[in-house]
Amino acid sequence: MQGEVSTVLLVEILATAANLLFVVLLIRENILCWAFGIAGSLLSVYLFIDARLYSEAFLYVFYAAMGCWGWMRWHRHTETDANPVTTWPAVFHWWAVLLGSLVALSLGYTVQYYSDAERPLIDAFTTLFSILATYMEITKVLEGWIYWLVINLASVWLYHDRSLDIYAALIGLYSVLSIWGFLSWRKTYQSQLEATANAPEF
Repeated sequence: MQGEVSTVLLVEILATAANLLFVVLLIRENILCWAFGIAGSLLSVYLFIDARLYSEAFLYVFYAAMGCWGWMRWHRHTETDANPVTTWPAVFHWWAVLLGSLVALSLGYTVQYYSDAERPLIDAFTTLFSILATYMEITKVLEGWIYWLVINLASVWLYHDRSLDIYAALIGLYSVLSIWGFLSWRKTYQSQLEATANAPEF
């Protein structure tokens, strides 16, 4: 039992370090962020299966796969010097929240009925909207950081409730980093707009 606890703690520490490096490098728009993101995600799958947070485990499998896509996409766009920060119109966000909430409710009640999962509803909501926010960070949508801020604040309680205290502390730090990420990417976006406005017309 002691060995199992020690293994879980070691995996949690390694996953925490990898995931933290991922977010810091993502904010700095460094393509190496995806390597740490993939490693941290794969380590996290073990933790969430052990904690019986099955939606979260599925989410981190998804993160690992999306990390591969993110790495390839950023590499391709960086080679052509075209990897800008973008924004979505408000109507996109209204539809995203509405449809995401409906799917999350369906997933949460299904998992609650067919498994021994803990906190299936909040687990489902954080999972579904994390999938959306991951797509937004890969495609460099500025508002993705706002989604992450809300998701992270909800996840702090969820992880603490399941005795994943190191992860709860990490996600609390993510909440702060989400604000930094938004401000940093907004600065990049504003610089892009200024560059476009000052570009010579032919």
